[in-house]
Amino acid sequence: MKTIRTIIFLFVSVLCQAQTGKNIDHQSILWSRYYNQLLLNDKWSLHSEFDNRLFIKPIQRNLYVVRFQGRYKINDYLETGFGFAYFSVDTQVQETNNDFNVPEYRGQQDITLKINVKQVTLMQRFQIEERFIHNANKEELLPGSAFSWRFRYRLQGDYTFWRKEKQLLKAVVSDEIMFNFGEKIIKNTFDQNRIYAAIHYGMNANLAFELGYLNSFQRRVGGVDYFNRDIIRFSIYHKIKIQKKG
Repeated sequence: MKTIRTIIFLFVSVLCQAQTGKNIDHQSILWSRYYNQLLLNDKWSLHSEFDNRLFIKPIQRNLYVVRFQGRYKINDYLETGFGFAYFSVDTQVQETNNDFNVPEYRGQQDITLKINVKQVTLMQRFQIEERFIHNANKEELLPGSAFSWRFRYRLQGDYTFWRKEKQLLKAVVSDEIMFNFGEKIIKNTFDQNRIYAAIHYGMNANLAFELGYLNSFQRRVGGVDYFNRDIIRFSIYHKIKIQKKG
């Protein structure tokens, strides 16, 4: 518990420092995603995610994401994953509407610790990403790409209100902080902090829906100004089990 309190204190300290005397661009965004889990056996699974993000006022595409990862369950408390993601960014600023999309290719590896205490599940995820963002100016894509690393730490808690056979209703809250690092990372070491709260309804063992609010406070590429984003996220979770013959 002492470690968790220390991490939360660091989150608050970074946010307070980041918001002092800076220009902040407020945005409203809708995230909608489909998340599939293909369960191969008791240890291995393949996860895929399709995520579309739209600005709400006015309606304009922000970006879309395709993500794949393999996951291995080490034991009841620990699992790890490795994967790849493709981002296609239309624009990060609503006033800007380019005639091209900026691609990003991203590798990712994580280790997740899970603890169950009665109706509460507490999870900590430590994730590293390798980011290759295509070079671009305001008019076109340019040759080459910029590489950087990003570290992400997420603390999440789930509380199950109600459970009946294979159905359930639970609340989800989380806080995630991200840091960039690499040779070209100078002013924007702090990337962003995400606070999330949601209601999760499991219709059965294989299908669930989640509706939540996410606040993302993110430093812009220049390292001086920030985005403060109010995000509504709707998710569909779908599990498919591979049955053994005979």
